[in-house]
Amino acid sequence: MNVLSVEKLAKSFGPRQLFKDLSFGLEKGQKTAIVARNGSGKSTLLKCIAGIERPDSGIVTFNKGIRVGYLDQSVEMTSSRSVVDEMLDRDDPVSNAIRDYDHALAKGLEGPAMQRALERMEELNAWDYEARAKGLLHRFGLRDMEQAVNTLSGGQQKRLAMAKVLIDLPDVLILDEPTNHLDVHMIEQLEEELSAPHMTLLLVTHDRYFLDNICDEIIEIEFGELTRYKGNYSYYVEKKALADEVRDATQQHLKGLMKRELEWVRKMPRARGTKSKSRLDAFDKIKADATRRFDREQVKIEVKTDRLGGKVIEARNLTMGFGDPADKARYKPIVEHFNYSLKKGDRIGIVGPNGVGKSTFIDLLTKRQKPTMGKVTIGETVVLGTFDQQGLQLKEDQRIIEVVRDIAEVIPLNKGRTLSASQLLERFLFDKEQQYQYVSTLSGGEKRRLYLCTVLMRNPNVLILDEPTNDLDIPTLNALEDFLTDLDVCLLIVSHDRFFMDKLCSKLLVFEGEGRIKEWVGSYTELRDLQKQKLREGSSKRVEQQSAPSNSALKEKPKKLTYAERLELEKIDKSMPALEKRKAELLLLMAEGGADHHTLMERSIDLERTTAELERMTDRWLELSEKEG
Repeated sequence: MNVLSVEKLAKSFGPRQLFKDLSFGLEKGQKTAIVARNGSGKSTLLKCIAGIERPDSGIVTFNKGIRVGYLDQSVEMTSSRSVVDEMLDRDDPVSNAIRDYDHALAKGLEGPAMQRALERMEELNAWDYEARAKGLLHRFGLRDMEQAVNTLSGGQQKRLAMAKVLIDLPDVLILDEPTNHLDVHMIEQLEEELSAPHMTLLLVTHDRYFLDNICDEIIEIEFGELTRYKGNYSYYVEKKALADEVRDATQQHLKGLMKRELEWVRKMPRARGTKSKSRLDAFDKIKADATRRFDREQVKIEVKTDRLGGKVIEARNLTMGFGDPADKARYKPIVEHFNYSLKKGDRIGIVGPNGVGKSTFIDLLTKRQKPTMGKVTIGETVVLGTFDQQGLQLKEDQRIIEVVRDIAEVIPLNKGRTLSASQLLERFLFDKEQQYQYVSTLSGGEKRRLYLCTVLMRNPNVLILDEPTNDLDIPTLNALEDFLTDLDVCLLIVSHDRFFMDKLCSKLLVFEGEGRIKEWVGSYTELRDLQKQKLREGSSKRVEQQSAPSNSALKEKPKKLTYAERLELEKIDKSMPALEKRKAELLLLMAEGGADHHTLMERSIDLERTTAELERMTDRWLELSEKEG
């Protein structure tokens, strides 16, 4: 069943034509991604389809009764209101009643205030909606309903925005960069959520693993044309390469044919008959096709790197946290007694869940924040290049060329070569005409590309990249990966892009929470596979080890666990499956609804306790398992 039809859609931004005559449709359950370069209007296209912006021309038609959910590329919540207020950000009786009840519950109110809240919930039959809202927030890792949204991390805000989209059970989801700022665990959970057969998706994302795991169709917009590929991202890459080869060969053939026809045109007598006229018209068509430009400009990244000495960045007894260390309940440790020495040639990824303090850790290493204890030493030969999550703070009324010229008019390269500011921008795909446009005309991805240009033009020999892949298009990501692979610099990367990390990093610093940071040698995918395998199969694996022949057991190295720790590990093995089962049951019961408010309140409290205990056991299990070897 067709749920969406887009017919001859067009949109311009000032003198710039973003897209024109785009037509396509979506069937129920179809999962389609749009792939195009930065600045080609992907986000604007999604907004036009979602009804956020009006197209210049064309028609968008949804099937009757279809509910549409839209997630914006940029999520920035600056309000001090609570998570529950933001989740139910609408002025209707049901939402108002749920907010009042949740606030009363959080504050421990009793008597008339609680009674009024309960009566209002009963009167409006709001319990099912409240259960669905809480179930979504729990699934997306948001358990403190009273936390102010402006204190949430970027990833937590993105999760909250996704929960807000899903609460109304949309039939069609339109998602713009849904994985931006999300940690890998949340991305994997989102993949599971969106893989449901009934879910219809139209999305834009740069996450290539996400595209592979979720999408069954890719729509490419290139050279003003729309091409559909019935398959995931890997299928698209393969078929696109073949299509490009065929088109290039066809154009070469047309150029040869045009050359022969051109000779005939030059020799043709002035008196033209009917046949000559038709052949001349055919020549004009051949000439137009043969001379059409299909050049794909690639980002050309080149820098001059100064010699890097043996000492790069050294951390000794680094300790940092938020809150009063004496108040254990409210103190949040970021890093505890951390010692590490970044060496020449290191390519290290920093991974961990949202809100664990990875960006703060970067600020400590670059001395933008002072530690509570310990010291960071930066080598004398180090030239730092830092690419932040927040991006470059640009003036909207500043021209693009001025942004670069404010840093340098001439950029030195290797072997005594130089580039002007304009030439450098051309290498980053800002042509001479666009260079004199205002920053306000740039898309989110183009602003990130400009920011990358300003970081690299300083010729750093130590690059610290915090979520560098957000909003960049796939061709730019490919160019950046190839450049960083061959570049002789020290790399420190914070990213949840599994493809990007697998390609560039051979070592990881894994943030486990509570200030614990451990080193992992290997790829990000290998780490995730091991973590998931441990959670799924840890118990059965140890049962097999215990049942191994006694002579093999004698050859094994002595365990490092104490007797008490071994008993604790066995107890956790027995308890965790029951807790996981109980959590799944509670989530299912809350999603179904239908129970009275006392039962729902008890289930909600039980879910919070069960989730907290499961997380505590999981952390302890991983700690003991690693010690066991």
